Amino acid sequence: MSTATTASVSTHILDTSIGRPAEGVAISLAARSGSDAEWVALGGSATDADGRCKDLPALPEGTTHVRLDFEVETYFTRSIKTVKQAEAQQDAPRVRDSGAFFPEVAITFAVIPGEHYHVPLLLNPFGYSVYRGS
Repeated sequence: MSTATTASVSTHILDTSIGRPAEGVAISLAARSGSDAEWVALGGSATDADGRCKDLPALPEGTTHVRLDFEVETYFTRSIKTVKQAEAQQDAPRVRDSGAFFPEVAITFAVIPGEHYHVPLLLNPFGYSVYRGS
C-alpha cells in the first residue's frame, strides 16, 4: 500500500502463448533511492493460480527506482507438459520444444511517492511486453 512518502508495486503475468495466467513464477523486488544508488534487494514472492503476486514487500521511503525480476525459465520448462496436454484436447498453439528464449525478464521503472504501480507482464516463450496498468 502506498503512503504519502512511499510508492507501492503489484504485478501479474499472462502467458499469451496459451491465453492463461502464469502460475508459480518467482519474482524478486529491488529498489534504489536515486539513479546512482545501489540496488537493495527487498525480497520476493511467486505468482498464484491467477498469475498475480499479491504479497510483494513494501518499498522503503525514498525509493525512486524499482526493479522486478521474473524467473520465467522454470515456468516455461514446467509448462511444456501442460501445453502438450492442452494441444491434445483442443486446437491449441503448437507445442514449444524447449524452455524460454528469455530465461529471465528484468523490468526497471521510476516511481513517485504516493503512487501505486501495477506492472503486468505479457509473456510468451520468444517475447514479452510490459505496461503500467491500473
